Amino acid sequence: MAAIYIRKAVTEDFDKINAIISQAKKLLKADGSPQWQDGHPDAQTIKDDIARQVMWVLIVDGQVAGNAALILSPEPTYATIEAGQWADTTSDYYTIHRIALSSQFRGRHLTDFFMSNLISMGIQAGVFNFRLDTHRLNKRVQHIAGKNGFVQRGIIHVEDAIDDRRLAYELNLPRPAEK
Repeated sequence: MAAIYIRKAVTEDFDKINAIISQAKKLLKADGSPQWQDGHPDAQTIKDDIARQVMWVLIVDGQVAGNAALILSPEPTYATIEAGQWADTTSDYYTIHRIALSSQFRGRHLTDFFMSNLISMGIQAGVFNFRLDTHRLNKRVQHIAGKNGFVQRGIIHVEDAIDDRRLAYELNLPRPAEK
């Protein structure tokens, strides 16, 4: 059985993360989605995520198998939502961005494990609300969001030269009762 866990990314992970993001861009293009086809996320975004200690990596048998940014609110692009509304507009939330899995690890349902661990990290920090967004043609992330309890809340706009509309998802977990 493989050792599988997540940890914060370090500078030495940059090349692996950058390669995984490049693979994901190619996969999105092959799927017909314009998401990430405008150059974002770029190398500087990844370096900034690592420096800000918001980039996490999924480790499988000692190898970087995936990456995601887990960023505490507020997310500026979520301030305005169309064709719906956020269920919780007052609590802090974590946003999951730039989630991607290495092509050599696809098909093993590792994204479910990764999402569960990212959500657990948020809960450990006392945050019970999570958000993410994806392009309407990115069926993979839509599927992952639904499998992990996220509910589509509306449309937000991001900085994207090709198509700035994104489906906005939210997960609201109950806080444990205080004794």
